[in-house]
Amino acid sequence: FAAGTPSLLKAINERSVLEFVRQMGPVSRAQIARDSDLSKPTVSQALVALVDAGLVREAGRSSGSRGPSAVLYELNPRAGWVVGLDVGRDYVRAAIANLSGDIVARRDERARVRSQRTLISQIGEIAHGLAAEAGVRWKQVTFATVGSPGVFDPVTGHVALAHALPGWGRTGLVQAVQEGLGTKVGIENDVNLAALGEQWLGLGKDVANFVYLHVGTGVGAGLVMRGELYRGETGAAGEVGYLPLIGDPKDRSLRKRGALDTRAGASGVVAIARELGMKPPVSPRNVFAAARRGDRIAQRVVALEAEQIALAIAAIVPIVDPELVILGGGIGRNGDLLLEPVRQALKAILPFKVRLEISPLGEEAVVLGAVWMALQVAQDLLFTRTQGGGTAMSV
Repeated sequence: FAAGTPSLLKAINERSVLEFVRQMGPVSRAQIARDSDLSKPTVSQALVALVDAGLVREAGRSSGSRGPSAVLYELNPRAGWVVGLDVGRDYVRAAIANLSGDIVARRDERARVRSQRTLISQIGEIAHGLAAEAGVRWKQVTFATVGSPGVFDPVTGHVALAHALPGWGRTGLVQAVQEGLGTKVGIENDVNLAALGEQWLGLGKDVANFVYLHVGTGVGAGLVMRGELYRGETGAAGEVGYLPLIGDPKDRSLRKRGALDTRAGASGVVAIARELGMKPPVSPRNVFAAARRGDRIAQRVVALEAEQIALAIAAIVPIVDPELVILGGGIGRNGDLLLEPVRQALKAILPFKVRLEISPLGEEAVVLGAVWMALQVAQDLLFTRTQGGGTAMSV
């Protein structure tokens, strides 16, 4: 559109009205006009266009107020569908949702990580299987977001530092995933997505500045600053596993994995447990289970882990000054054993106050964040499609 043309103004007004309906629906024409400063005729014209395009639908009438009832409008949940995927070393988790964010099917499978090819094939099979389970034809899926370990560069399409996924860092990943899925695809760091999941449906609601600290196979942070995900210049913001808090600074092997990652992640918990003489089989799950049973070696391992988590938080808080730190991940969500020791350790080393809580979303955080991100992109894609003369729905 040319600047200032009626077509551009019409599109801007429709986009504004669509955003109000998305955030506030079911909502009346009068309420949109009041809150958006658009005139009632402008809002009416926009709503007619959005209903005709299939993006918005009538949702009944208002009640309980004086005067005649008003027609209410809401986002049409069947205008589009999105898929969110969490691709990890152990599991691939996936969900399909309608445009309103209602998840209609979920699936978890053991990850087939022998190669990039086998993993991409599995992603495609799971996503298409979810659509079939939900009764959705695949061409109705507007967008898919894939969460994975590592740092994704949107310019080159390259994923760096994804050590847990063999071949995942090869050139052409985005194209290969897009071909495997057969729809538009976005790739994002899994911990960043977990932070978005918390912002959408977890403890991050209505919190402008918070950190999601993931402690599991590795250690990473998702930073939400002023209500927006902060990625940094190259997408590496939050790669706190590389904080040189622990270990020999001359050890060049730490360039590959990171000092904090090596010591506080799953392999570090196992290594410490073995150093202290814990009997096999040794795994983070077994360590925390033994600590709950009163095993003194396991309790010592947990205490050391709490100290290292506190060090990570103490390194982050003075820099970004968050209101809240949310602890998650396979290790981090053991709140019954970790929360109070971490809080006490923070009091001893940090003069700043910060609220520390355990994620209520658990292993769902990444998938939910992937769905949320896919929804934002899908809504823009569908709106752009309607402005180009097409229809939002392919049914």
